Amino acid sequence: MSGPTAARRADNPVRRSSNVQPLMPEPPARQTGAPVRDPEGPRRVTLLELFFDLVYVVALALISNSLVTDLTWQHAGQSLIILMAVWWTWAITTLVTDMYDPQRTEIKLLITAVMFGALLMTTAIPHAFTDRGMVFAGTYVAIHLGRGLFLMPTVRRHRPTQRRAARIFIWFAVSAVPWIIGATVSGHAREACWALALALDYGGFRLAYPVPGLGMVPERQRNVTAEHLSERFQQFFIIALGDAVLVIGMMFSRVHSEAENISAFAIAFLTTLLLWRIYVHRSGELLPHAIQAAKAPSRFLLTAPYTHLTLVAGVVITAAGFDLVLHEPLGRTPPSWAAVILGGPALFLVGRSAFEYEVFSRVSLSRPGGLLALLTLAPAVLFLPPLFAAAGAMVVLAGVAVADARRSRGKPPERPSPPH
Repeated sequence: MSGPTAARRADNPVRRSSNVQPLMPEPPARQTGAPVRDPEGPRRVTLLELFFDLVYVVALALISNSLVTDLTWQHAGQSLIILMAVWWTWAITTLVTDMYDPQRTEIKLLITAVMFGALLMTTAIPHAFTDRGMVFAGTYVAIHLGRGLFLMPTVRRHRPTQRRAARIFIWFAVSAVPWIIGATVSGHAREACWALALALDYGGFRLAYPVPGLGMVPERQRNVTAEHLSERFQQFFIIALGDAVLVIGMMFSRVHSEAENISAFAIAFLTTLLLWRIYVHRSGELLPHAIQAAKAPSRFLLTAPYTHLTLVAGVVITAAGFDLVLHEPLGRTPPSWAAVILGGPALFLVGRSAFEYEVFSRVSLSRPGGLLALLTLAPAVLFLPPLFAAAGAMVVLAGVAVADARRSRGKPPERPSPPH
């Protein structure tokens, strides 16, 4: 390689300091006409991908709103199942745009079709466990099976890629059985069936989709484009924060005449700002460099979807807490309310700890310290108004953000050192 591209790579301190051994590339798909991403082509996110993300703004808002309508453990479990299903449609589609060329007409048509299905699936979220279960499950299955049925003939001239698509299709065909069966039953039976289906979907990905006679997806076919994939995960986290902002604005527009409502509005906004700050500080900024610095960048895929799911779940629950506090800032805080108001930031810190380990192979003491502080606050907030519970969670997050800033002040930027 020569010219400007080689010069830029030689000047990259992350690349120069790492001992990355490039994986053997696949046969040049562009010679066969397959819509596989060109390793030397554009790596930035396309406008169609950003347009595709708009569906998930609505989906996350419906999930957080649905969570507060029935604060029970059963409904919380149902909300988690819905969130995991919604997240998986986005995550797998993102991997498609990372492995295939999103500028090709075939892939554009695929993204558009998935967007239509994801929107239809989103409309069923409020009643997914009642009378619209078949719409939700059927659309989820159609998205994943339809993707495979579309890709396998599209890449037929590039056999390794076609076999990869076939492996993934087979796993989703197996998980389709409990998805559809679950839609025909109700109550705990539906929850059990859909939980089993999600276990197959998430587990198949983690195991690289092994299939008898075909084996698993080879590691050389799990290459990632660091700049593109990291940007996509960052963008979805911003979408989750957008859900929090949407809840703040919608709830405050209904009741905003009292001083306590204004205080709740300010606390909710500052909490959202702190979630963003804690996410981007170092780890969020260095994510693409961490992927590049990894000995095997493809192994980033073994943890990143689950880590960011935890982060997003924490933000969604926090947004549900904003809904509660802005609706009724005063009075006693019921245990279920405390679980949401404090549990959202706690789950976010759990995900943020895992995220930091992905990038730096360590976890700062401020993360478990923040979790311990939230746990300590829990008994006390039961005797305080929800407004004070939210303020306590905000103070804890502020402490984590300050600790992050003090640790890095006056020091040179830390190099990423991922564990894989």
